[in-house]
Amino acid sequence: MMKTLREHRNEKGFTLIELLIVVAIIGTLASIAIPTFATYRNKAFDSAAVADLRNAATAQEAFYLDNFTYAPSMENLESSPYSFIISDDVNITVTSADTAGYEMTAVHSKSGKVFTLSGPGGDISA
Repeated sequence: MMKTLREHRNEKGFTLIELLIVVAIIGTLASIAIPTFATYRNKAFDSAAVADLRNAATAQEAFYLDNFTYAPSMENLESSPYSFIISDDVNITVTSADTAGYEMTAVHSKSGKVFTLSGPGGDISA
């Protein structure tokens, strides 16, 4: 048995306009959320690089206590007992080191921001 026109009008459901409005609202919310997510993601990458640079500074101080000079390369700091775990995609480089101090840089490959630490006792700068 076929439904009459009146019976079709009484059926519940969403109209095309209502669905388009919902899709537009979701699109607007996504366009706001995605850039914010990317910003927080880059901050996390930078935090990993800074944390690894601080760990490398601690390893430099331990190396100094044993050798009376700072490590001239990361290879010296990656050996036991000075070794520490470097985060994925973080690259740390010892740019200079002698008996008076050291300078190291760290960068996360997905962020690209370079952090520098001059020690001993220096602050990290971007």
